[in-house]
Amino acid sequence: MVALPQLRLDFNFKQSNALYDVPLLYAMLCLLGVGFVMVTSASMPVAERLFNNPYHITIRHGAFLCMGFVLFWITTSAPMVWWKRCNPYLLLFGLALLVLVLLIGREVNGSKRWIPVGPVGIQAAELAKLFFFSYIAGYLVRKREEVQENLKGFAKPIAVFAVYAFLILMQPDLGTVVVMFVTTVGLLFLAGAKLWQFFALILTGILLVVLLIIFEPYRMARVIGFLEPWDDPFGKGYQLVQSLMAYGQGGWFGQGLGNSVQKLQYLPEAHNDFIFAVVAEELGFVGVVSIIMLLATLVFRALLIGQRALKSALEYEGYFALAIGIWFAFQTMVNIGASAGILPTKGLTLPFVSYGGSSLLVMIVAAGVLQRVDFETKMATKQATSRSGARGGRR
Repeated sequence: MVALPQLRLDFNFKQSNALYDVPLLYAMLCLLGVGFVMVTSASMPVAERLFNNPYHITIRHGAFLCMGFVLFWITTSAPMVWWKRCNPYLLLFGLALLVLVLLIGREVNGSKRWIPVGPVGIQAAELAKLFFFSYIAGYLVRKREEVQENLKGFAKPIAVFAVYAFLILMQPDLGTVVVMFVTTVGLLFLAGAKLWQFFALILTGILLVVLLIIFEPYRMARVIGFLEPWDDPFGKGYQLVQSLMAYGQGGWFGQGLGNSVQKLQYLPEAHNDFIFAVVAEELGFVGVVSIIMLLATLVFRALLIGQRALKSALEYEGYFALAIGIWFAFQTMVNIGASAGILPTKGLTLPFVSYGGSSLLVMIVAAGVLQRVDFETKMATKQATSRSGARGGRR
């Protein structure tokens, strides 16, 4: 009867003394590990055809992972005050990158999204996305009352978003714009913006997305392919049909690791945007649910870290963590939804799993920010507890 409460108290004590968020770290490492294995499996046929080396993409992905771990260590070591002070400069740097990619960017499949730097390309929109979320978090700290009380405070961050969105649409990259829009709206809502402003912004955003789809033939073709993929299985609906076939062949436990048929030149972008379809085919329903649970853990911990930071009066850190959590959640939903035929096809990676150097590195940096926010929140809580205890002792 006495042992059980003692065990519970010991467990809680150990949890509070951890200098980092253990579930978040484990979820990230598991996703990176699964991602490395699945990228290797899904990329071998296309790497053999394009580079005459089945491990070419795997080697590049491994190199990005190594760089990511270095950046993760640097990010977790850098105090959040650095991000807070550098907000304006990071915002301008992101803006400069978006302009630069339009001028000297490398064009791939009709899109200018990568700035060539030696053997690799930097995807400007990925960096700009993280810098923009940092700016929004800082703005909400400085102008929270203004956001809650009048339209002017609400409109300023939307104006900055509009500039970023215009430059990203010039690449073009509607998916990134939608992710940024949803994250911005979510943060403004959490900061206490009025409901009529919130709903007006959502309706305006939906209207603009619809117009962008209608007046751009390739986007309209994607939507038509999404609505009726089987009407043109070798044309507009080809990619979705192949993805759905991969899901259908997976069953409960999959065909076995490495045994996907769709990755054999049938499913385009099998190691990138549509890697989840290969996961479904090779690992089955069990594998799909396991990865979704890991991603859900990641999102839940990010939102929890943000909430704890806000309660500890670390407002910038809290809003930044919440932005990262919303970003991870929505991008996961769009990627999985597109490959499963629930949403129209968009060029967004699956966080920590898909191949994609810039996206992977930025995601790892964002996870490092979450760990740093969690660390500083715990330190602030301990200091507050210590001061309270000291005052109580003097009494």
